[in-house]
Amino acid sequence: MQKFDVLIVGAGMVGLTLALALRKNSQLNIAIADTLPVSAITDEPEIRVSAINIASKHIFENLAVWGDITASRNQAYQYMHVWDKSGLGKLNFSIDDIDAIGTNDQDRQLGWIIENKVIRNALWHKAEQDEGISFFTDSKLANLAQGESEVFASFENNAQPIMANYVVGADGANSWVRKQMDMAMIFKDYDHHAIVATVKCPQGHKNTAWQVFLSTGPLAFLPLDAKHQGHELCSIVYSTSPDEAKRLTALDGVDFAKELTAASDGKLGAIELMSDRATYPLTMRLVQESVKNRVILIGDAAHTIHPLAGQGVNLGLLDAAALAQIFTEKVDQQALLKFARWRKSEATEMIAAMAGIKQAFTPQQSAVKFVRGLGMNLVNNLPFVKKQLISQALGLKEGLPKLTKKSK
Repeated sequence: MQKFDVLIVGAGMVGLTLALALRKNSQLNIAIADTLPVSAITDEPEIRVSAINIASKHIFENLAVWGDITASRNQAYQYMHVWDKSGLGKLNFSIDDIDAIGTNDQDRQLGWIIENKVIRNALWHKAEQDEGISFFTDSKLANLAQGESEVFASFENNAQPIMANYVVGADGANSWVRKQMDMAMIFKDYDHHAIVATVKCPQGHKNTAWQVFLSTGPLAFLPLDAKHQGHELCSIVYSTSPDEAKRLTALDGVDFAKELTAASDGKLGAIELMSDRATYPLTMRLVQESVKNRVILIGDAAHTIHPLAGQGVNLGLLDAAALAQIFTEKVDQQALLKFARWRKSEATEMIAAMAGIKQAFTPQQSAVKFVRGLGMNLVNNLPFVKKQLISQALGLKEGLPKLTKKSK
C-alpha cells in the first residue's frame, strides 16, 4: 500500500495550490485525488472566471506559475465603477487610490480577471512536473477511515487503496470529504441565483470592473483578455432572485442582452451575448470546525460566500498558503486548531461583510435609498476610507501567510 504525507482530495485551484506550496519548502510526498481532467484552452473564453488580487498573484509568482498564467489569458484592471441603479450613489476606484500603499509597478492593478480553466491548467501542469506529487485520477474515492496516526483511503472499482498522515478536503462546496467525516456546517440560502456568461461590449470595458446594484441584486461586468471582431468582451455575474433568474434565462440571447444593456445604463454599449448561460444557486456555508483529527478542510469545502465582491477564490488560496506554512514549520494538533481558528475568523469576517452589503442594497423605502446614495458618495470623496477598502480587497494587510509576500 502506498503511503503519503498528505492526501489532497480535489485538484481545483485551491487543492493544486496547496500541493505546490507544500512542495516548495519541504520534501513531503503528496497525493492528489480527482477524476476531473484538465481540458485544453480554446479560443472561446470560459464563462467561469476569478478576480485575483495582489496577495493571490504573489502566491502564484512564488510557486512559479504566474508566468504560465500570463502566457495564456489574463486581464488586469486598473479601475472599478460601482453604482446604485435606484439611487444617485456611486463609487469609483482606481490605481491612484493605492499609490500610497507601496505596491510596486507590476502590482499597480486593482486585480486580474482570469478564467478558472487558465489558472487550473497552469497549476496542474506545474504539479505534474514535480516528482513528489502523485495524481490519482482513474477512480473516485469510496471511503476514508482515520487511524491513530494515519488515514486510509479506498477507491471505487477495487483500485489499490492508499494511506496518508493527513487528508485535506479541497473538493468544493459540496465536499465529499466533509460529508464522509460528518463535519458540521452552518449554511444559509442567499435567495439568489448567479447567471454567468460572456458578452461583447461595443464601447469597451476600459480596463474597468463594472458593478451595478439593481433592486434584485448586483450585476458585474468583469473585463476579459479576449475580443470578438475587434470588440472587447466581459464576463458577467448576475446575482438575482431565483424567479428573476428563471425569467432571464428563458429569454433568447437578443432579449437577454437588451436587459443587460438597460440594467447597465448603456455604459458599455449595446451588449451582445457571446456564450451559453449557466445558473447556479448561491449559498453561504461555513464549516463549524475545519479540522477533525487528521482531516482538514480548505477553500469552498470549508466556506462559501456571495460573489458580489469576488473574494471567494482569494480566501481559498489564503487557506492553502496558510496550511502549507503550518506543515512546513511545525504540524501538530495544536497548530492545526490554531490554523482552523484563524481561517474561520477570516471567513466569518468576509461573510459578515457580504451580508451587510447585500442587505444595504435590498429594496427599501425612498428615504433609505437616499441615505444610501449619500453614504456611497461620501465614501467616494474620502481618500483614506477608499484606501482602506481597496487595501482589504487587494489582500494588503498584516498577518497574511509568508507565501503572499513579494519575492525579492
